[in-house]
Amino acid sequence: MEPQLLHSVGDGIATVVIHHPAKRNAMTAGMWRALPPLLDGLATDPAVRAVVLTGEGDTFCAGADISTLRGSSDEAQGLAVRAEDALAAFPKPTLAAVRGYCVGGGSQLAAACDLRFAQAGALFGVTPAKLGIVYPASATRRLVSLVGPATAKYLLFSGELIDAERALRTGLVDEVLAGDELDKRVAELTRVLAARSLLTQASAKEFANGRTDRDAHWAEQARGSGDTAEGVAAFLERRPPRFTWTTPVSGPSGG
Repeated sequence: MEPQLLHSVGDGIATVVIHHPAKRNAMTAGMWRALPPLLDGLATDPAVRAVVLTGEGDTFCAGADISTLRGSSDEAQGLAVRAEDALAAFPKPTLAAVRGYCVGGGSQLAAACDLRFAQAGALFGVTPAKLGIVYPASATRRLVSLVGPATAKYLLFSGELIDAERALRTGLVDEVLAGDELDKRVAELTRVLAARSLLTQASAKEFANGRTDRDAHWAEQARGSGDTAEGVAAFLERRPPRFTWTTPVSGPSGG
């Protein structure tokens, strides 16, 4: 099978699989290009309430497949940044389920997700210093927001790999699970996410990411959504809520 991004949708959850096992799921130029339009489709699909990003087999993503990036380094980096930014701006909850190596471009993708769950034994690295590459400003800021300046500098300056336990201590990952528990935990949490109000999640995601010009937009969405009335009614009636607000076709991150 050619290197590609595979995806499936079930029970409200879209699972996107980085599939390039011959090279530890390294991202080719075509895969970088394919991610933004794939996310655009999932963003406006009312059947999708959250996205899980993972890698084929026992590796998340070992970075970029340099052999497919024939253009300039700026062009190659631009592909990765556009894909990463599309993932960061995706209006629904995203979770990276990490096994094995999560290095280079793989670490950028994981950092662009809202949550990161790792299997014990996973290894993380930010490796531009090994290649003489200027790490993108957006990716650097995102890394600093997760782990703080000191750990970000350690990762960027050294290019050294850290284990899942250190990644957990520094905030790079949210949970570390034993090998046979990762899928179970991811399925458990995504079921919870799918049952919650997407209106709350989408607005909280924008606010948490620092957007400051959308208060009126979200107030309008809340007034017309019916989610608040449904949530209160469900609470009083002691039943699960049936939230109906979904992402507008234009996407809530639009103007």
